[in-house]
Amino acid sequence: MTVRALIVDDEEPGRINLRYALADHPRWQVAGECASVASAQALINARDVDVVFLDIQMPGDSGLVLARALAAMANPPLVIFVTAHNAFALEAFEVHALDYLLKPVHDARLAAALARAEAMLALRQRPAYGAALRAWVDAGAPEQYWRQVSVRSVGRIECIELADVDWIETCGNYVNLHLATRSVMHRLPLSRLLRHLDPARFLRVHRSAVVRLGQAANLEVAGEGAWRLTLRCGAHVAVSERYVDALRVAMGAR
Repeated sequence: MTVRALIVDDEEPGRINLRYALADHPRWQVAGECASVASAQALINARDVDVVFLDIQMPGDSGLVLARALAAMANPPLVIFVTAHNAFALEAFEVHALDYLLKPVHDARLAAALARAEAMLALRQRPAYGAALRAWVDAGAPEQYWRQVSVRSVGRIECIELADVDWIETCGNYVNLHLATRSVMHRLPLSRLLRHLDPARFLRVHRSAVVRLGQAANLEVAGEGAWRLTLRCGAHVAVSERYVDALRVAMGAR
């Protein structure tokens, strides 16, 4: 399989360095290099491109403009964002299962990103990727809360609507998203996911658990300083003393 890549970076050294790095990967072919969003859009309209290496910080139209245009496509190329360190941006990429490279690009990180892209292309995941990219674009405003998260496994992306999540359980650096008929593991610490959950819809009830408030059915004492919440789906979730008052208020306000 030959992967056709487009490099979009306003700085020539950045394009050259990435081109040389891709030369070490025989299946990857550089289909073009662009210094602006406008020229990149023109090239994508004229050629079939599988993967776009997209620098975000560019003068004029930033890489985000091109990302929004690609997100509107039914079958967009995969995007590997190239960026300087920005904690909020990197967190957003991870929530939506999008790939990124930090400048300067390291060989091992590049190889891992290329392997993930190859797996997704082999499994024909471009439409699913498009949904994840659109979710990232739609959630771009800082004041907005996530409506979905995109869970990546080997070569696949699955978009999970947060409205379908009954409760969330922490598992180390992962969270377990409990849905009506199954559970899905997502690599993201609970503390970080909480920043993007709407507090009017989700409430932390324990250091290891968050519930969707629409699921809260019955709260009862489970022991000294401990409570148990029964959800409408039938699950039982431990509630710690520090969160019980907020939960009672939220349940009473419904």
